[in-house]
Amino acid sequence: MLWIETPTNPMLKVSDLEEMVKIAKENDILLGVDATFATPVFLRPLEYGADIVMHSTTKYLAGHNQIIGGVIITNHQHVYERMKYIQKTIGAVSSPFDCWLNLSGLKTLHLRMKRHEESAMAIAEFLEGHSKIDRVLYPGLPSHPQHAIAKAQMSGFSGMIAFELTGGTEAGKRLMNNVELCGLAESLGSVETMITHPASMTHVDVPAEDRRKRGLTDGLVRLSVGVEDVEDIIADLESALEKA
Repeated sequence: MLWIETPTNPMLKVSDLEEMVKIAKENDILLGVDATFATPVFLRPLEYGADIVMHSTTKYLAGHNQIIGGVIITNHQHVYERMKYIQKTIGAVSSPFDCWLNLSGLKTLHLRMKRHEESAMAIAEFLEGHSKIDRVLYPGLPSHPQHAIAKAQMSGFSGMIAFELTGGTEAGKRLMNNVELCGLAESLGSVETMITHPASMTHVDVPAEDRRKRGLTDGLVRLSVGVEDVEDIIADLESALEKA
């Protein structure tokens, strides 16, 4: 199996799905896609020929930091039967209440994703012009390395942003300690804005050299943009950046 994530966490790299499908077919293997960051609102890999799509329902699909779960989608009956058997024998299923919360969240998914995207674009543009930011990674920005690919295969760019502070790890920690509206958390995809410093949080166990080889520098910050007033989010970031 060829397994990819697009956009990736936390670097927001975008894979060309048409090319990935070609590689999978040429090698007679299945293509699986984790499209959690994009959601079905903005990206539908099955329509490009992917065999399996995975989403963390913990994130945008439920959208309210209330559940832990995931979903696998396929167009192939034989894949479905195998996954159903594994689910049945292992017992990795969500509780009825978690499923109800997930279904409730799905009712507002389209509305939430549009708000996430609109706010993320405004925030990305603000960050790109800030003196304490070396670079901003957001698929909706023309400066993003795979912007053309994202624009071609996605109907929107979602609400995840990564940006690199000039001051490295210490600047990242100062930023984390001085935000007020943005919540310090390793999760993402909720109605609340959440900020993370991967080098000292989500990726702290990855050797520094390995992180840097992949472009994940000590000053990288990941921002999951919520649905609060965008001016309030920008004001919070601006205030915290002054102390970073």
